[in-house]
Amino acid sequence: MTIIAYLRVSTDDQTTENQRRVIESRYSVSKWFVEQGVSGSTPALQRPSLSELLSYVRESDLVVVVAIDRLGRNTIDVLTTVEALRAKDVSIVSIREGFDLSTPAGKLMLTMLAAVAEIERENLKARQMAGIERAKSEGKALGRAKSIDDKAVAQWRTANSASIKQTAEKFGISPASVKRACSSQPIVTV
Repeated sequence: MTIIAYLRVSTDDQTTENQRRVIESRYSVSKWFVEQGVSGSTPALQRPSLSELLSYVRESDLVVVVAIDRLGRNTIDVLTTVEALRAKDVSIVSIREGFDLSTPAGKLMLTMLAAVAEIERENLKARQMAGIERAKSEGKALGRAKSIDDKAVAQWRTANSASIKQTAEKFGISPASVKRACSSQPIVTV
């Protein structure tokens, strides 16, 4: 039996180090598969490392995850991934939830927990949208503060008869930002 670990974080700013430590404290892992900056909402079979893991595993291997939400955020995707592993006679252990997903009782627990996690995610989205709507109705500015002086960008481009690319390079901004800056300023004719 080979012990295989799967780690995933949703953003590049996050680290899998804590997941690695938890798994290493309980298992002697032979092979690690890591997804860095891949959302759980991305279907499992579209994640490079998880797809590689599915190709790698063999009968009687054990796949360990820190928590079931590392496999996915919706019930159907998690269950599909578990079934793909079980079809290869691979066992799955989720440390946080404390169960072996290859048993009937483990599968029942997985189904219930995945459903609860999905409901919580939907509730979180609903609360987030309600907060955004409230902030908008109160006239609060959303998003990050504007860092580009549209007027300066437009004036420099006009004064220097510069292209969008030249202006973007001059100000260290994207061509799209130059276009937005110039379109937001009134056209001045001399």
